[in-house]
Amino acid sequence: MDAPLRIDVITIFPGMLKGFLEESILKRAAQKGHVVFNVVELRQFTTDRHQSTDDRPFGGGAGMVMKPEPLFKAVESVMTPGARVILMTPQGRRFGQDDAVGLSQARHLIFICGHYEGVDERVRTHLATDEISIGDYVLTNGVLPAAVVIDAVVRLVPGVLGNDDTTREESFAEGLLEYPHYTRPRVFRGLDVPGVLLSGDHEEISRWRRDQAERRTKEKRPDLMRMREL
Repeated sequence: MDAPLRIDVITIFPGMLKGFLEESILKRAAQKGHVVFNVVELRQFTTDRHQSTDDRPFGGGAGMVMKPEPLFKAVESVMTPGARVILMTPQGRRFGQDDAVGLSQARHLIFICGHYEGVDERVRTHLATDEISIGDYVLTNGVLPAAVVIDAVVRLVPGVLGNDDTTREESFAEGLLEYPHYTRPRVFRGLDVPGVLLSGDHEEISRWRRDQAERRTKEKRPDLMRMREL
């Protein structure tokens, strides 16, 4: 087995990740040795008796800003050669499936979870290697966005899902939304399963699924279709 993907998450709210990392696919991925999780409590790297991780912004303004000293120390305590240091921020590039694929091929990911008004700019310019956003909205802290990225990445690590074909056929894998799925019963409240799926003709089923994926994408996400055409 290849070396596991190592993921460190730096936050002042480690409890927010406890249940998330100990359930379902992520738990099994860790148990099978495909990934190693480590949650870093940022307050361990403070020097004052109040364990302050934030301070007032120079120049004034509302809110508090995360201090650079504890963040640099926390990252440096877990740093390995080639590690990607990911700052979760609304200013980052919009996270997509291509990003998840790329990150799943890394050996070590370090997530910096911002809080309050944001982080000292020196963290962004001299510590982070990647800046990622999960959408054009603001959350109370960076833990939930980091969790979203972690989930999307870990499931792509070879061996985590058992059948790697699963990730090649799902939504966004080829720039399309996924085709419709059906299971038993064949007829439910008068609603039948499309006959082609019962035909046993795998070539015809493949064509139907491709057609359905393209139709669904045109209807629901025309922006994705425009990107494919470009």
